[in-house]
Order: sequence, then structure tokens, then C-alpha cells
Amino acid sequence: MMDIPLRLLTWAVHLTVFGLLAMAVVTVLREDQVGIAAGGVLLGALYAAGPSVEGRPVAGPVWLGALTALWLVLAVASAPFVWPAFPLLYTYVRVLPLWLAMFGVGAVTSAAILAAAWHAGEPAVPLVVGPALAAVVVTLLALACRSMREHADRPVPEHPGRTAQERPAPPVTP
Repeated sequence: MMDIPLRLLTWAVHLTVFGLLAMAVVTVLREDQVGIAAGGVLLGALYAAGPSVEGRPVAGPVWLGALTALWLVLAVASAPFVWPAFPLLYTYVRVLPLWLAMFGVGAVTSAAILAAAWHAGEPAVPLVVGPALAAVVVTLLALACRSMREHADRPVPEHPGRTAQERPAPPVTP
């Protein structure tokens, strides 16, 4: 039963990533930055490869590192590419061990804040508070999903609806 909300949330994150990337690509194309737009398309293709490597202990983190590096280059190159960082934070919690995911979330959020402030020409309260709050919300959502996934993976008792008195007594061994 919990599988459906988890799938819907995963698809919502994927659509958010691709929507933000599409808006960034269109924006830089309007500014005649074809090379940066091509990098955005490459970022989308790399992100799309994720489901095939997410569960692998080595390939998943390597993929996430490559994804993050390309995102960082694009975020520094053009302001519209700063914002796809936030759905990527969800991916950090999905792919990495919790302690490493929290480090990654902090690092990517800090990079997004710095890149946004750099593109704006100066730091501003909304450019710090907005991304920080978004990171907290995305992280809490990802942690809740991780917990739901772990709960859904637990084995179901043989007779979940029966009380201890209604269950048959274990066989007596002589």
C-alpha cells in the first residue's frame, strides 16, 4: 500500500528535475548560450541513467558524484541551473548512507546559495533562506520516504489481524 505514494513521489521528483532543467535550457538558449544548453541536456541524460545505477554500492555514488560535478559547472556558468539542485538533494538521501547524504546535502545547498548570490551580484536574505528552507523540506521528505520504504520492506506477520490469544499455540516439544 505504501508503494504507490513512494512511486508517485519519485515520479514527482523526476518530473521536477526535468522541468527545472527544461526551463534552464530554454532560458540559456534564448541568451544564445548553446554550449551551456548542451550541458543541460547532458545533465538530463545523466540524471535519466540514475535508476539503472542507484542501487549499486559503487556505481550509485559515482553516478551521483558525476551528476553533482556537472550540475556545479552549469550552476556556476548560468543562474537558471542553480535551481535543479534541490530535487537532486532527494537523490542524495536515496543513494548514499545517511551520514554521507547529510554532508552532501549541506555541501550542495551551500554551493547553490553561493552560486545564486554570485549570479545576483551580492548575497541577499532570500537567496540564503529560500535554498536553506528548501533543502530542509526536501531532506525531511526524502527521510520520510526512506523510512516508509524500509517499513514497506519488512516482512508481514503470518496472521497480522489476529491477537496473541487468537493465534494457535506453538507445538509442544517433549
